[in-house]
Amino acid sequence: MDAKEKKRKTTKVGTVIGKKMAKTVTVLVERQVRHPLYKKTIRRRKNFLVHDEVEKCKVGDVVRIVETRPISKRKTWRVMEIIGLSSHESETVENGEVK
Repeated sequence: MDAKEKKRKTTKVGTVIGKKMAKTVTVLVERQVRHPLYKKTIRRRKNFLVHDEVEKCKVGDVVRIVETRPISKRKTWRVMEIIGLSSHESETVENGEVK
């Protein structure tokens, strides 16, 4: 692979479901696949450990994650951007309340 040819980085969109570790969030990514024989649409879910350098993500946020070099044994993804805030966060912003 030449220096000019760059591999496209895989991106996924998911919801933050856990924030119990330092600089790490757990993101749930859902995708829909069609069963090969029965043609029924099935939901597939997978949890990813994602590196959050600035620790800005909160539980319930919708984030875009991008594949990166291995940061630890199970962390090979990092937060690219926060797409949507959690429902609890958006309610407090609308009401003008700050806790």
